Amino acid sequence: MAETVQSMEGLSALKPASSEPDAQPRVQKLDKQGRSYATGKRKNAVARVWIKPGSGKIVVNTRPVEVFFARPVLRMLIQQPLVTANRQGQYDVVCTVSGGGLSGQAGAVRHGISKALTYFEPELRSPLKRGGFLTRDSRVVERKKYGRMKARRSFQFSKR
Repeated sequence: MAETVQSMEGLSALKPASSEPDAQPRVQKLDKQGRSYATGKRKNAVARVWIKPGSGKIVVNTRPVEVFFARPVLRMLIQQPLVTANRQGQYDVVCTVSGGGLSGQAGAVRHGISKALTYFEPELRSPLKRGGFLTRDSRVVERKKYGRMKARRSFQFSKR
């Protein structure tokens, strides 16, 4: 099955003759309505995101993004992938988000928008990956352990 190579010259002989990579070119993933779909996650929040070409309208749980995410920081967080890809105002975003709090939900929507953008335009993968938008932030709340007040906090020690 595997050959043992004794020298560096023998190692170069094992390399395939074709130096072209076997990587498949990324293709566009669209549904019947011409939208791309992705799921974004952050903490306990899960966002289902659909994007399609449009005027830049963002709707979260049937409400405009300005109503659902009232804090400007959360709206800025959601816009980051579109700004990085230089596509703000070009896509309509519809998403449903559940679980977690507002901060986690905004992070989940950002993750979903980033993934959906790469499905719609595969060439945007490298700038979004470089910005860290495609990586799922896996930090979650640590569970409470028995014999402790919280996850790590001990009960107060008393000598008497």
